[in-house]
Amino acid sequence: MQSPSTPSPEQRPSQADTSTWKSDLVSGFLVFLIALPLCLGIAMASGFPPVSGILTAVVGGVLASWLGSARLTIKGPAAGLIVIAIGAVQELGQGDMSLGYRRALATIVVAAVIQIVFALMRAGKLGDFFPSSVVHGMLAAIGVIICSKQAHTLLGVAPKSKEPLALLGEIPQSLARMNPEIALIGVISLVLLFGHMALSKQVAFLKRVPAPLLVLLVAVPLGLYFDLDHEHTFTFSQSVYSVGPNFLVNLPGNLLSAVTFPDFSVVTSGASLKYIVMFALVGSIESLLSAKAVDMLDPQKRRSDLDKDLLATGVGNLIAGLIGGLPMISEIVRSSANIGYGAKSRLSNFFHGLFLLLFVTFAPMLIHRIPLAALAAMLIFTGVRLASPSEFVKTFRIGVDQLTIFSFTLVVTLATDLLVGVAAGIVLKLVMHLLNGAPFGGLFRPVIEEHPHAEGVVLRVRQAAVFSNYLKLKKQISRHAHAKHVELDFEHARLVDHTVMERLHELEDEFARAGRHLRIRGLEQHRGLSAHPLAARKKLPGTTPIGAQ
Repeated sequence: MQSPSTPSPEQRPSQADTSTWKSDLVSGFLVFLIALPLCLGIAMASGFPPVSGILTAVVGGVLASWLGSARLTIKGPAAGLIVIAIGAVQELGQGDMSLGYRRALATIVVAAVIQIVFALMRAGKLGDFFPSSVVHGMLAAIGVIICSKQAHTLLGVAPKSKEPLALLGEIPQSLARMNPEIALIGVISLVLLFGHMALSKQVAFLKRVPAPLLVLLVAVPLGLYFDLDHEHTFTFSQSVYSVGPNFLVNLPGNLLSAVTFPDFSVVTSGASLKYIVMFALVGSIESLLSAKAVDMLDPQKRRSDLDKDLLATGVGNLIAGLIGGLPMISEIVRSSANIGYGAKSRLSNFFHGLFLLLFVTFAPMLIHRIPLAALAAMLIFTGVRLASPSEFVKTFRIGVDQLTIFSFTLVVTLATDLLVGVAAGIVLKLVMHLLNGAPFGGLFRPVIEEHPHAEGVVLRVRQAAVFSNYLKLKKQISRHAHAKHVELDFEHARLVDHTVMERLHELEDEFARAGRHLRIRGLEQHRGLSAHPLAARKKLPGTTPIGAQ
């Protein structure tokens, strides 16, 4: 019970906003240095004008930061939505990229309205529904797709293929046809990014130096040295190559001329509806998962209201879509950097947006000097981190079952699209649960018995505790918000999956921070599907009488 003199969690942020502005100003500026090139690169990779990424980050920082409760998240365009955005532009434009861009904006606006409805319906809990292995498989597929597309830009070559697998197969040809000057800028940028990541683990002060800033400090002078601002040819190894402004970022003369309004003419078509669902669903999931991850990194261990944060994301997307911007989410890379730079409140997100607004308004010609190859390197760096071999290893350690779902989701996504990939991963996980002994009726509705006692309550879970019924389990737990001790008894559960183990581990930490105790018991007669502490647990045969099930 809080004493009257103790500020509530919702009171504390407003006080921090006024007392920590200096540290938030510094962190906001450093995040701005990271966000500037990433916003440009994500926009161009999405088939949008470069400035559209800046517009989104400005809306996410200057406006949306005041609507959500996620105090340390940075809102802006994310690499995870590139695949959806470029797909929308290409399919809806049918060859006309400008028309496709405006029609894609219409899908973003409608998806934003759906996100607002999600928030009003308190759908923030969706972040707890989707199984971890499926989400990570989807993100790994996005990483592969980003790399498959941006490798050619880094080499200064226009690929012939459009699909990810074909683009990967075309990389050797692009290596043979690469433009030496452009490729040099791209390769040096990649070396700087990966070198900074490796060295910053050993040299402490490097952690405070944004890697994208180092890239720009090298790539921009190289672009000037190669005179990319003027169309010309050069000879290298007896071959003639062309360079010019098309290898640099191009921005409109002023910010107002960049404002573009959506084209709603085909918004009810089947293709538009597909992208509306993908923007709304994938964007919401990514944003919620990022907000939860940032909460775990918050030194003050504050917890965000995910419904309010989803509302802020939806309103931000509505405004961004109406003026020509990309969709936004609570972005994990910039948010974690924000915390590392000493951010204390939502003011850091505001300052990051404000710096972007001022820079693009008063110094657009400096942005024009950025080589596209450097932006491609930053996106490849992001893609490699999403699809890193370490992700496969980490998933394998949790269990072969998780690696199977992860890999299946990745492959299906590469072969089809994000929605089909995620759906396929979820179906496979449900099938594997049935094979591991979970009854069909228990997949979506957990059977829970309540046994109150003097100090709290025991919740005895029967049949199965899996991702698809976890929201109901969590709701049952939340009904006992005033109980100091809550025990979850899984003795009679045939299966407890990895997602539930992971979520309960997080819930244990939340209970501890609130001075409460969550105890998990009854897993002694279950076999872990791997040695990992959060691996799925399967009931050993013959340990429970049939009548108890």
